[in-house]
Amino acid sequence: MTIRRRNFLKLAAWAGVAPVLLAQGRPPILIRNARIVPVSGPILAKGSVLVEAGIISSVGENIAAPAGAQIIEGEGLTVYPGLIDALSTLGLEVATVVGQPVGRGGGAPLVALAAGATISRGPEDRPLTTPWLKAADLIKTTERRLPLARSAGFTSAATFPTTGIFAGQGAVINLAGERTGDMVVDASAGMYTTLSTNRGGGFPNSLMGVIAYLRQTYLDADHYKMAMGIYEKNPGLQRPAYERALEGIIEAPRTLFPAVRAHEIDRMLRLTKEFNTKPVLYGLHEGFRRADEIAKSGVPVIVNLRWPEAPRDADPEDHEDLRVLELRDKAPSTPGVLAKAGVKFSFSSIGVDTPAATLRAVKKAVDAGLTPADAVRALTLSAAEIYGVSKRLGSIEKGKIANLTVTKGELFQDATRVQFVLIDGVKYDALPEETPQRPEISR
Repeated sequence: MTIRRRNFLKLAAWAGVAPVLLAQGRPPILIRNARIVPVSGPILAKGSVLVEAGIISSVGENIAAPAGAQIIEGEGLTVYPGLIDALSTLGLEVATVVGQPVGRGGGAPLVALAAGATISRGPEDRPLTTPWLKAADLIKTTERRLPLARSAGFTSAATFPTTGIFAGQGAVINLAGERTGDMVVDASAGMYTTLSTNRGGGFPNSLMGVIAYLRQTYLDADHYKMAMGIYEKNPGLQRPAYERALEGIIEAPRTLFPAVRAHEIDRMLRLTKEFNTKPVLYGLHEGFRRADEIAKSGVPVIVNLRWPEAPRDADPEDHEDLRVLELRDKAPSTPGVLAKAGVKFSFSSIGVDTPAATLRAVKKAVDAGLTPADAVRALTLSAAEIYGVSKRLGSIEKGKIANLTVTKGELFQDATRVQFVLIDGVKYDALPEETPQRPEISR
């Protein structure tokens, strides 16, 4: 055997064991005699969870602590799978990625042209389209909301760029890590779309134009993919021109489409049948009106938790439309109605003031008819299933990433407090809740 080959084999062996050795540097953690809510199985009234090298290595009623383990006495504690925010901008700089929040009357946001930008004359110009943007490349470990989210019990999030029609590709991330790469669970969660229109002129400047553009873009993507396939088999043909916009759209495993009001839900359920993508609807404040139709479609949905409210400076003498009043009253009932209809759903925090307020918004849905068990599932395993990461996240099972949320009391009870979370097997204690501060939103 040559020296070069021996060195290569040594390097390959080291590459395989190095991550394991680094992970083994963390002491095992045993949480014992706690109430365990696996989500994927029956609740253990008095059970234990053993975490080793960042992975759940055992779940049961009687688990022996390995040598050197940190033991956490779980009397009075409840252990849940780490909570997942299914649609957020966590880890990203808010000012650069957030468009109009979901659920403010259902209107499409307007996006201003950048200084010096050329006004789009048609779909060939790819207006408001940046599908090559990847949240996995934009995450910052120091983003200020991360510790607040952890303190509210969230350990993971699907985070997306949100400005433009095809805004960019999201990632499923853990909400802690020494480096950005440590946080990424899945770098390709899907494509985020809006019904944005151009401010200041140019195509598309109407809802009809945006819908036409969506249709044209997916037709272009199908043609582009077919042309590339033909060229690969016949390299003597003229080479198709590379288009990074279409490349990004094609590679997205799923696409998120906005649908807040009932007529928007109807529109997107019809429209997405034309597109060569796996759709996920987000918004859904009037989902209580269309639960059966959504169930029949099999399309999963993400309910935005910024429930409709009366304007803070509203004139008390104004008489509001009855449908608007009904929306405010019944929107929080949507998750419960969806659960009864058998729709797979999860929750989004976009537009909610703080991570702690996100859980209070879920509590409002529980008060409106959603069972606590269905609420927990929506925040854990259902979110993981929607994004195809349920083999790694979403439940307390042997072999999954050690993301756990530990509370004193049960979730959604007023007196319950998050004690700490584990993320990749590392313990983070909860911080005091921060006073809400609304970010500046571009319109």
